[in-house]
Amino acid sequence: MSVVVTLEDIGKSYNFDWIFRHVSLTLNSSKSYAVLGGNGSGKSTLLKVIAGAAYATEGNVKYNINNVEVDKEKAFSLVSIAAPYQALFEEFTLAESIAFQAKFKPFIKGLTKQEIIDITQLPKAAAKPLKYYSSGMKQRAKLALAILADSPILLLDEPASNLDKKGIEWFTNLVQQYTANRLVMVASNRFEEESGFCTEVIEVEKYK
Repeated sequence: MSVVVTLEDIGKSYNFDWIFRHVSLTLNSSKSYAVLGGNGSGKSTLLKVIAGAAYATEGNVKYNINNVEVDKEKAFSLVSIAAPYQALFEEFTLAESIAFQAKFKPFIKGLTKQEIIDITQLPKAAAKPLKYYSSGMKQRAKLALAILADSPILLLDEPASNLDKKGIEWFTNLVQQYTANRLVMVASNRFEEESGFCTEVIEVEKYK
């Protein structure tokens, strides 16, 4: 599948303050992108705009799948995202979370619920409500739900948050195994740990 997202001179402001301006980029599924910058630089906001969760104040975002333009109002159906501001349904167990997501966003073809549980390396906790998980366990669940979703665009915001060394290795292996031919963007201020596998770098602070 060929995926292209085109940012045409986009900008985003809050309360008359510009977060970023004049961002013109062509993003495609043959590459992976590290979106770098300090805290408050606009990394998360840029990912939200690409995900369709926030509108650009100026400019335009276009989505193209296999040379067919997709209505930006339907962009959410193309995207899976894991981010610190994204909440899990903490009353659900991991098994219930997987079953719930599968109703509206299918997983990569061939993966069963048990295989997804095994991939998280949390099989002993699969029947436990997520509210009883540690922060690292919740992050594993969040990342697995996003990365293993059958979506052409994958957006990861600070994916190594709350992960120890072993968890970061698990995350890196998961991305390398399940993101072929997908457009992957990683917002990070910890380049080597979170996005060292990316092939391209976008410095958000250039667009102030």
